[in-house]
Amino acid sequence: MTDHEDFFAGRTVLITGGLGFIGSNLARRLADLGAAVTVVDSLIPEYGGNPFNLSGYGNRIRVNIADVRDEYSMNYLVRGQDFLFNLAGQVSHLDSMYNPYTDLEINCRSQLSILEACRKHNPDVRIVYSGTRQIYGVPQYLPVDESHRVDPVDVNGVNKVAGEWYHLVYQRAYGLRTTSLRLTNTYGPRMRVKDARQTFLGIWLRRVIEDGEVLVYGDGEQRRDLTYVDDVVEALLGVATCDGAVGEIYNLGGDEVVSLRELAMQLVHLSGSGTYRLVPFPVEQKAIDIGDYYGDYSKINGALGWRPAIGLTEGLTRTLEYFRAHRDEYW
Repeated sequence: MTDHEDFFAGRTVLITGGLGFIGSNLARRLADLGAAVTVVDSLIPEYGGNPFNLSGYGNRIRVNIADVRDEYSMNYLVRGQDFLFNLAGQVSHLDSMYNPYTDLEINCRSQLSILEACRKHNPDVRIVYSGTRQIYGVPQYLPVDESHRVDPVDVNGVNKVAGEWYHLVYQRAYGLRTTSLRLTNTYGPRMRVKDARQTFLGIWLRRVIEDGEVLVYGDGEQRRDLTYVDDVVEALLGVATCDGAVGEIYNLGGDEVVSLRELAMQLVHLSGSGTYRLVPFPVEQKAIDIGDYYGDYSKINGALGWRPAIGLTEGLTRTLEYFRAHRDEYW
C-alpha cells in the first residue's frame, strides 16, 4: 500500500459526515498525516455527528456546519479539494422504514448534489464513497463477494444502492474518479452509543458499561463479521491513493466470524459488567433481518494488500476503554 505519510501531506481533503463516527476518525488520521482537512456535517441529532469527536483537533481541522443536500454549500465546499471522502448518510434501517422520504433525500438526492457539485466545480477531485453490505440483503452464499446479487431488504438498502450507483455512473459518464467501499459492522471509538441507529453494537456497549442488560434477538446464532474503525480508515486512504481503484467496488470485512450470542458474551466478559438475554425478535426488526452475514474482502486484499489489523478482542477492549473515559460526551 502507498506510504500515506508522503501521499497526503499538504493535500486538501473534504469529508462529508465528518463529525460522525467514521468521518471523525478519518479526519483525525488525515490531519496527523499533514493534510489540510475540512469536514462538513449537518449535526442533525439522530445521525451521529458530535463535535467532541474532533476534540484536540480544533486548530487543525476546519469544520463547516451544513447539510449536504444544500447544493449551494456543496458547490462552494468542493472547490479546490484534492480528495472527497463521502461519508454522509442516514444509516438506520428502521428509520428508513418509518421515514422513507427522509432516507431518500439524504441517501439519494444529497449524493446527486455532491456529485453535481464535483462535476461542475471540481471534476478532478478523487472521490471515495462509503457503501454498505446491507445492499446484498439475505445472503445466498457465504462469504459474500462483490459478485453476489444486490437484493436489499429495506428502504435504506435500496437508497444506498442508488447512492453507490450514482457514483459509478458519474465515473463512467463524466470521468469523475470514484470508488465505493461496502462496509460491514464498523465499530470503535466515537461511534454512536445513544441507541441502535448506527449499529446494534453501539447500544450494547452502552448497556454493558452501565452494568445493564444486552438484548440479543432470536436464538443469537446469527453470525457476523466486524471491522474496527482504524482498519476502515486505512482502507479509505488506501483506495484514495490507488488509480487502479477508480470505478471499482470493494467489500470490507473481518477475519473473525462470531454469533451475536458469542459477541454479547465476549463483550460482557471484557467489560466485567453487564449481562445478556435472548429475546424474541420485534416484528419490525424481524421483517428486515438478513440472518448470517460475513464478507469476502479478497478483492481489496489483492488490489491493495488491505486486511484487518485489529482483532476483535483488542478492538472491543479499546472501544470500551474509550467510552468509559468519555461517557459524558456520548450518553
